[in-house]
Amino acid sequence: MFGLKDLFPLFIGLLIIYPIVSFIHVLGHLFMAYIFGGQASFQLGLGHQLIKFGKFKVNSLYFIDSYCNYTELKWDNRITNMLVYLGGALFNIGTSILINSLVLYGVLPHHALFYQFVYFSLYFCFFSLVPVQYSKTNVSDGLAIYRILRYGSRSQIKN
Repeated sequence: MFGLKDLFPLFIGLLIIYPIVSFIHVLGHLFMAYIFGGQASFQLGLGHQLIKFGKFKVNSLYFIDSYCNYTELKWDNRITNMLVYLGGALFNIGTSILINSLVLYGVLPHHALFYQFVYFSLYFCFFSLVPVQYSKTNVSDGLAIYRILRYGSRSQIKN
């Protein structure tokens, strides 16, 4: 049962672990865009801008939402665009496997933070791949993949 002792781990999960997972997800999109010759920019969070490093921005509500936008790719076709949209989920799955393996082989200790990291990563991955139209201009990675494969049309990435 959830009690007062669980509030601290909850806030750690929501304010630290989840933004890290979101950052890794968007980094996957960015990485794939660069591999296929595109340029990308992304921001973590909503609200007022706190930090800017080149094309990377962190906003005051860093734990809510993330966003990636990429330019036309040098190798621009349905498969490369699909891989850019899939990049976030691949990075989430990859880091989950890595953390899980490091815990399994004793490199990292069994700790709730690692459990939360893997849990949030897989959660983020699953819900990013569900094909959903969030708003007029905001779609999930899953719907963007569907649209690129079916119609060849590209969407902006907003998680």
